[in-house]
Amino acid sequence: MGGFGITAPDDLLFIQDFLTVKQEVTCVSVKFDDEAVSQFFDQQVDLGRKPEQFARIWLHTHPGDSPDPSTTDEQTFQRVFGNCQWAVMAVVAQDNNTYARLSFHIGPGGQILIPTDVDYSQDFGPSDHSSWDAQYQADVRPMEWLNRVVLTGEKPTASGPAGEVPCVPADGPSCDFLDEFERLDPVQRQLILDELADRPELWDQESEVVSL
Repeated sequence: MGGFGITAPDDLLFIQDFLTVKQEVTCVSVKFDDEAVSQFFDQQVDLGRKPEQFARIWLHTHPGDSPDPSTTDEQTFQRVFGNCQWAVMAVVAQDNNTYARLSFHIGPGGQILIPTDVDYSQDFGPSDHSSWDAQYQADVRPMEWLNRVVLTGEKPTASGPAGEVPCVPADGPSCDFLDEFERLDPVQRQLILDELADRPELWDQESEVVSL
């Protein structure tokens, strides 16, 4: 899943809150709803916040133990945030390992890895798990990647801040899909292969699912 870091006006790298928008997620992808992103921006402006407080730090999670950006992450970060004066891509892996990189485009430009930590010297309120759960239920729509691969035949797309993995047509793999599959990171490819191994009904020629 993914979202945006909300920062203090006088410390733009101090994240005070994390907000999601409506999105579809699978084990290897996140796709933001364009209208939801637009509404999020409008709401933040109405609250008196500047874009650098709510639209410069992109956070998302990774399956497995590696927080290192994928090829899709890199392409998305460049496409969506490449024209900003500065932006941060931050990733949290399943085992809580983190990655954060500051990219700036003033003067010659450049990028630098930055550390992440919880600043306990700052004031903060108690955890509100009920609100977190409500936000997750309202915004995050889990999609079963392999079912969508077999049943819908969606074409590859790169829309949304976190991109989209390719889907295979119902009548079998296409060259486009195989090309996209080869471009996935090894961790993402292994996750897909592992799930295929556990779901023989999705590739067994005699299965009811494939016959659809």
